[in-house]
Amino acid sequence: MKVTYDDIVGVVGIVPTPATADASHWSATQTINLSETEKMVRLVTAAGVDVLMTNGTFGEGASLLEEEHLDFVRCVVQTNARSRPVFAGITTLNTRETIRRARKLLDVGADGLFVGRPMWLALDDAGIVRYYQDLAEALPGVPLIVYDNPIAFKGKISPEAYEALANIPEVIASKHVGGPTLPNDLAAVGDRMRILPLATEWCPVAEQYPDLAKACWSGGIACAPSPIVAASRAILARDWEKARKITEQLIWAEAPMFPGGELTRFMDYSIQIGHMRFEAAGLINPGPPRPPYTQLPEAYKQGAQECGRRWASLEREYGATA
Repeated sequence: MKVTYDDIVGVVGIVPTPATADASHWSATQTINLSETEKMVRLVTAAGVDVLMTNGTFGEGASLLEEEHLDFVRCVVQTNARSRPVFAGITTLNTRETIRRARKLLDVGADGLFVGRPMWLALDDAGIVRYYQDLAEALPGVPLIVYDNPIAFKGKISPEAYEALANIPEVIASKHVGGPTLPNDLAAVGDRMRILPLATEWCPVAEQYPDLAKACWSGGIACAPSPIVAASRAILARDWEKARKITEQLIWAEAPMFPGGELTRFMDYSIQIGHMRFEAAGLINPGPPRPPYTQLPEAYKQGAQECGRRWASLEREYGATA
């Protein structure tokens, strides 16, 4: 399937990478829990998540062996069975390695790529645009979703850079971190590129730009896909009263996972916090995190577990058996 800007509508769900019991040890060589991966994909697709993305930060793209990465994406693709688009996450420390590994992900059936930029050194706007231009030249016709995370990638993509990225035909969307820059970035790209706000920030920007803000991203779908999909349906139907109510519940569910309410403190331990919240939510068994991201301060654990419990309560409220 050839995925375009117009196909990115609804919930773009980012999945974790379920791990085997030995995954936290340096000696482990095959840490993908394939049966749990299959279960996860079936659950979130049955709930109505519209697009799947893999191997961002909490999907542990940075701590998988290459063969594990390919095995996981292959399993997601095969279980999904072309029911909706799958964008495989790929971020490495240089352009050539990203392209080399991206081609292998496409060979196992990914419909497109979810691509972060190298972060050993920061890239300025010209470097960011050149990076994605190079990917588009190497992978013509392959749809790309940009990964815009200022903390992880040492800088924010500016509206001017977004405008340039929107002129690259292969670049069809961007996972946006949100905040005060969101409306300006959305306006900069217009209807040439889908800017994806976090699910908890989607409603207000959709009310302001209903013809442009037609999709969001969420990392909570393996905790509770049903309330996120319910919010999406309300927003796309422009039922703003219902959308606002569900959005308030999504914000309530996510709040405990941010230590002290700070995104920067969360980002330092987002993988470990993710594993704890997925486990507490009870929808899947995430297994342990992979090295070196295995340690979590005691002060962060309670919030991660409470986040998962809150998601579980919303899944009970909005799920198929509710």
